[in-house]
Amino acid sequence: MASARVDLDGNPIKPITICMIGAGGFIGSHLCEKLMAETPHQVLAVDVYSDKIKHLLEPSSLPWADRIQFHRLNIKNDSRLEGLIRMADLDLASPVVQIINLAAICTPADYNTRPLDTIYSNFIDALPVIKYCSENGKRLIHFSTCEVYGKTIGCFLPKDSPLRQDPAYYVLSEDSSPCIFGPIEKQRWSYACAKQLVERLIYAEGAENGLEFTIVRPFNWIGPRMDFIPGIDGPSEGVPRVLACFSNNLLRREPLKLVDGGESQRTFVYIKDAIEAVLLMIENPSRANGQIFNVGNPNNEVTVRQLAEMMTQVYSKVSKEPSLSTPTIDISSKEFYGEGYDDSDKRIPDMTIINRQLGRELLLEPKDIALGLARVDSYISTSNIRRSCKEGYFKASGKLRSMK
Repeated sequence: MASARVDLDGNPIKPITICMIGAGGFIGSHLCEKLMAETPHQVLAVDVYSDKIKHLLEPSSLPWADRIQFHRLNIKNDSRLEGLIRMADLDLASPVVQIINLAAICTPADYNTRPLDTIYSNFIDALPVIKYCSENGKRLIHFSTCEVYGKTIGCFLPKDSPLRQDPAYYVLSEDSSPCIFGPIEKQRWSYACAKQLVERLIYAEGAENGLEFTIVRPFNWIGPRMDFIPGIDGPSEGVPRVLACFSNNLLRREPLKLVDGGESQRTFVYIKDAIEAVLLMIENPSRANGQIFNVGNPNNEVTVRQLAEMMTQVYSKVSKEPSLSTPTIDISSKEFYGEGYDDSDKRIPDMTIINRQLGRELLLEPKDIALGLARVDSYISTSNIRRSCKEGYFKASGKLRSMK
C-alpha cells in the first residue's frame, strides 16, 4: 500500500469508510481487492453471499483484516442497513462517508422472463438507499448500466445509409445521447428502463436536496469471477451473460450459441482497468460529484460472433484442447431468451467526460480483448470450476453428455 497517497489535485487522501452494497459480486469483489491492497480505506461489505471475497476475509492474520467487515444482508427485505451504518459511524475510526450501490439483477436472460423482479431489484430496492444518502449527507456512487442508452439512432436508418458510419449516430454520450427503448411488450427493456429511472431520481435528489452522487455506466467489463457456470458455481437453470455462456459451452465441449447470428456489436474492457477508474471516482469527489461516467473502451468493438471465435481460439491455447469441428451454432433470440426479448445494435462509449474530469483514458489496443479473454479463460481453465465441470460432464453412465 502506498505510504503517501494524493488525489488528482495533489491533496493528501485521508482514510475513509465505505459501505459497499453488493460487495460479493463480480465488480464488488475486484473493487474490494483494490481498496484492501492499495488504500488505507475501510469497507463495510454488504451482500447475501461472500464466496467471491472470502479470500479477503480469511484468515484473520491478513494485513487488512481490521479494515473490512462482511455483513450478510439483503437490502430487498432487510431494514438493518441504516442501523448498520449508524453503528459504524459511532464505532469506527472514521464514519461512513460514501455508499457504493452495486446491488442489481443484471443478467439479460432475466429481463424478459422475470421483469417484475428486475424492476423491483433495480428501481424499488434502490429507493431506500438513495433516500438515506440524501437525508444523512452520505455520498452515493451508484452503478447503472450502458443499457440505459437503449438503441442507437443509427439502427433506425436504412442499412445502406452513409450516416450509419457517422459517430454522431452511434457513439453514446452521457450528456447528449437519447435513451431509446423498444415497445412495452419487449420486456427485455425492463432493466434499462428501471436503471434510467433510478438515474433520474438520483439526479433530481442532487438538484433539489444536494445529494452528492456519481453514476457509473459500465460498458461490458470482463474478468475472473464474472457471472457463473450453470450447475457448477451457480444455479443449473440459469442463463448467464455472454462470456459465461461461451465459457460454459467451451468447458462442456459444446458449440457456442450465437443469438440471432451473433451480429450485435459490443465493446469490452478488462475489470482491473475499469476498477482503476472507479478508485479515481472514490478518491476525487470534487471532480466526480454530480457526474455520470461511461467506463469502457471504445477501441475494442467486436461482434458477438467475433467474440465467440476469439474465445474459442484463446481457450484452446489455454486449455490445450482442440477446437470443435463445429465451434458455433446459430439460434434465435426467441428460442434462447423467450418471448419479449430485444437488443441494441451497438454500444460504443464516448469517453470525453471521464477523460476531462479524471484524466482517465481507458484506451487499449484491440488485440487486448484477446489478452482479457486469456485471463478469463486461464482463470476458468485452471480453477476448480473446470475440474467440477469435467466431473459432471462424464458423470453417471460414463458417457460424454451435457449436464443440461
